[in-house]
Amino acid sequence: MQKDIATPIRTKEILNKYGFSFKKSLGQNFLIDPNILRNITKFAGLTKETGAIEIGPGIGALTEHLARESKKVVAFEIDGRLFPILEDTLSPYDNVEILHQDILEANLQEIIPEKFSTIQDVMVVANLPYYVTTPIILKLLENNLPIRGMVVMLQKEVADRIAAKPGTKDYGSLSIAIQYYTTAETVMIVPKTVFMPQPNVDSAVIRLIKREQPAVEVLDESFFFHIIRISFSQRRKTILNNLTNGLEKGKEKKEDILKALNVAGIDPSRRGETLSIQEFGLLSDTLLPIFSGN
Repeated sequence: MQKDIATPIRTKEILNKYGFSFKKSLGQNFLIDPNILRNITKFAGLTKETGAIEIGPGIGALTEHLARESKKVVAFEIDGRLFPILEDTLSPYDNVEILHQDILEANLQEIIPEKFSTIQDVMVVANLPYYVTTPIILKLLENNLPIRGMVVMLQKEVADRIAAKPGTKDYGSLSIAIQYYTTAETVMIVPKTVFMPQPNVDSAVIRLIKREQPAVEVLDESFFFHIIRISFSQRRKTILNNLTNGLEKGKEKKEDILKALNVAGIDPSRRGETLSIQEFGLLSDTLLPIFSGN
């Protein structure tokens, strides 16, 4: 088998050969532990019938593991300096395609069916750049793409927020936004010592599997997320307080908000962080007629 890229010695050899210097602005931290990469690939449940989408392949450390385990890999890379390196390191694999594109600007509704035309099972597997983790995940979910889910490495603190349960300090609007579309589970903690260069914080691998239907059915999705954002706008305040101050004409309609909370079976003195997704769904449906002009 091909010698792994993700060892300290091989990584240094490749970087020295090409005179590559890390760009902090692109959040470049390369993994140098093949065991972690094998585990990431395993958690994604890849088979020879799976297509893998990677974001930020770097010098190809994770890419080669994906190439070994899946039918085809399509990787998005914005740093043009890495293309000659990837052409070299991934030369043994004929099932990898690197696109010089920013994933946030790419038209994935067109790219995925085109690149994976004969593949039904598509997973996103990536070591995400920390500075754009949340926008990337939300784009992939909100665009309702034909993917099974994603296994991604990100800052541990963000992973904690994504997988958090109601009533915990990490639970917030991000937890709900992602758990609305997926089941979220942290599957591995990754120490900062296995990266080159070392980041300042530990990382975690999170597995997000898309739900067939959203976690709760609501009358108006954008209003539902609007209510959630307002409910977490000041974490220490009660749900009644946040809704009254945050909703347009909320102060005028305080009595109506109070009634809606009672109809939804939610104590007005509770804080937003204690409400489940289902409770937020019921609350937004109850408030909708009051604030939609109906």
